Amino acid sequence: QVHLVESGGGLVQAGGSLRLSCAASGRTFRSYTMGWFRQAPGKEREFAAVISWSGGSTYYADSVKGRFTISRDNAKNTVYLQMNSLKSEDTAVYYCALRWGGLPTREVAGYDVWGQGTQVTVSD
Repeated sequence: QVHLVESGGGLVQAGGSLRLSCAASGRTFRSYTMGWFRQAPGKEREFAAVISWSGGSTYYADSVKGRFTISRDNAKNTVYLQMNSLKSEDTAVYYCALRWGGLPTREVAGYDVWGQGTQVTVSD
């Protein structure tokens, strides 16, 4: 089994930055795509960013493009989400997710393992 643990969430003022981390542990001997999703109160979980196993392909939701950067360190089994120029509408619980093999996808259903989430709150 594989477990994902997110960290780095918190309270930040609008315009500020946060860096989320997601560490994978367990049987991670296969290649995997990693994604970040978020869910605001009363809303469905939505895609934010995804990165391929090699790190050579990254995709972003339009709402975060140019402000968020996803990266990974496979030696540490860790993926990061650098969030800059944060807005109040970025407030949500952020989840990392793992997809075994395959191509990067924006679909929630395409992921096999999920973390427990970390709260990000952006105040005006």
